[in-house]
Amino acid sequence: MKTVRNLIYGEVLWAIFFVTLAFMSLFVFFDVVDELGSLGRQSLIDPQRQYGIVEVLLYVGLSLPSRLYELIPISVLIGSVYGLVRLAQSSEFTILRTSGLGPGRALRTLLLLGLGFTALTITIGDYIAPPADRAAQLLKAEYRGQISIGETGAWLKERAEGAQSSVNIKSMDANGVLQKISIFEFSETGQIQATINAEKAVIEDDGWHLQNVVVNRFNSSNTTGLRTERIDQEKLLWSSTITADMIAVTLLRPDRMKTLDLFHYVKHLEANNQEARRYEIEFWRKVFYPLSCLVMVVLALPFAYLHFRAKGTAGYVFAGVMIGISFFLLNNVFGYIGNLRAWEPWVAAAAPGMLYSMVSLGAFGWLVLKR
Repeated sequence: MKTVRNLIYGEVLWAIFFVTLAFMSLFVFFDVVDELGSLGRQSLIDPQRQYGIVEVLLYVGLSLPSRLYELIPISVLIGSVYGLVRLAQSSEFTILRTSGLGPGRALRTLLLLGLGFTALTITIGDYIAPPADRAAQLLKAEYRGQISIGETGAWLKERAEGAQSSVNIKSMDANGVLQKISIFEFSETGQIQATINAEKAVIEDDGWHLQNVVVNRFNSSNTTGLRTERIDQEKLLWSSTITADMIAVTLLRPDRMKTLDLFHYVKHLEANNQEARRYEIEFWRKVFYPLSCLVMVVLALPFAYLHFRAKGTAGYVFAGVMIGISFFLLNNVFGYIGNLRAWEPWVAAAAPGMLYSMVSLGAFGWLVLKR
């Protein structure tokens, strides 16, 4: 059995490697061309430095883990289809079948290969791509200006015992320092108590260190009515449970965050009675996305049981590519529909994989049992 696995894995792994290399080379070319228009810009931190070809290659290199994370499942499908089609075309897979490679054993062999790529996808998506993508964003901000968080900025909400706060952050600079922060503090009954405006903020373990702060406190009484007190401070320590990782949600695409960070952010939104369905769906997609590698190898297996002519390989490989594209298209569509229709988040995330797995297993069973 070891010899059989080596034969199948050798053919499939080489195909996956070359498909991934081709896709990555294509994306690197497009990313480099896209960045050439920024050559010559001065650094906002050190005016002596310019955005040169080294910085372009560094930015593109930091973006590669995210690209690889997105490409692994489709590369697994195309490479597996091509490798199995080659084995079937040369009659090697037929020989393996007559030598005792039954359908169940063939399925287990490919699922073991898919588990390896599942582990690789989890490693890249949770431990390599998020910090690399954040470093790429900060590098670009050093030469292009602040990282804008939408036209109205990022809004976060925090509920503490007896009070609640809403925080607005306009942007973040290349050093990770928050810019133009507005904090609105409310009582338990929803009455505004104070507003805090700061030019900059640095988040540390003991809280938010605000700089150039203007505090407006609103006090009401039966005799004087509403009274406003303004306080100007150079520095202010604001205690908050909102962490830098939570703010990173607004800077990074949710699918490029750590799964655990996304989970904590969902819990934060739920604890503050905020809408979290979109991020819940993204969380479950992060959970199920690595498992799509298993779906890809299951989709590829029926191609090994087809009969090929000498020049019929390209058509079957193209069919495999289209199946893979339709899978990822349906995966995105289910995410949007689930958000609009208020589906259970795990259902919206898992439905495409379950559907395609059943279809591929049905096709596999039909080819084996009927043909």
